[in-house]
Amino acid sequence: MSFTANIKDEISKETMTKSENIACLSAIVRNAAKYDNAHIEILTENSNVAKTVYLFIKYIYNVPVEIESRKNNAFKRHTIYSINIKEKINIILEDLSVIDEDGTYLDMPKEYIASSRDEAKAYLKGVFLSKGSINDPKTSRYHLELLIDQKYESVFVQRLLNQFLLNSKIIMRDNKYMVYIKDSEKIGDFLRIINANNAVLYYENIKIIREQKNMTNRLNNCEQANIDKVIATCNNQIKDIDLISKELGLDSLDDKTKEACIYRLKYPETSLLELSEIMSLETSNKITKSGLNHRFRKIREMAKKIEESKKEE
Repeated sequence: MSFTANIKDEISKETMTKSENIACLSAIVRNAAKYDNAHIEILTENSNVAKTVYLFIKYIYNVPVEIESRKNNAFKRHTIYSINIKEKINIILEDLSVIDEDGTYLDMPKEYIASSRDEAKAYLKGVFLSKGSINDPKTSRYHLELLIDQKYESVFVQRLLNQFLLNSKIIMRDNKYMVYIKDSEKIGDFLRIINANNAVLYYENIKIIREQKNMTNRLNNCEQANIDKVIATCNNQIKDIDLISKELGLDSLDDKTKEACIYRLKYPETSLLELSEIMSLETSNKITKSGLNHRFRKIREMAKKIEESKKEE
């Protein structure tokens, strides 16, 4: 079962107040229902969502409700659940703020549907149950989307999300409006808002594992970059020493500089710090990293002068 399906299973079982049930059901009907004067049909691929909608309607409106299942022609392995209501159609649609008293479709639900913070959360839960998906953090990039048919409905949903500082955005996709969130912290906050507590624990645990893995990779890359830098520096120093040895001879150097050359050739892949520690130990004379670096600067300057003089010849 997918991560999204697990979330929908979890939040569909939560107990809510009557006003929260109405807010949640309003979002579901506005986003997942077909209706006319004779019936309302709500479609979902999740059996627990179908049961929840059934119970909401029975509890709030006390009307007969029919549920049937059928195979989705486009995806034969998926089952579609159809919830049908054939009584009190206009009363239900008007109460859920889908239509007004004249039967005209409302671009946005009336204020009472999501007037409180808890009702706003319930509405967002209904939108997610009907139109939402979240990538499993274990297999994909962080991404939450709500794919909504109507423009003003998408704007309304975005406003509700951003009341909770979720920084959601809208883009067009296949003639629909995708309200989405990509920030991992904000997606975690959304899961908390819709009370998907088990999903939050899973999501945060996977996120921590991924972040630790990414940190390890960054540290490994940084360590490798440092190793590459040390090797490049060592190779350049050996190149300078070879040039001086060939053109002038190492005996032309003062004792300390000659000593640095000898030890560099003896330990060609050690860092400057490691080389200073080795020399201090083997010569019984304390040599600091900065002191050794000064000697190699002298070597570089001598090699540079040789290179320049050879160009002039």
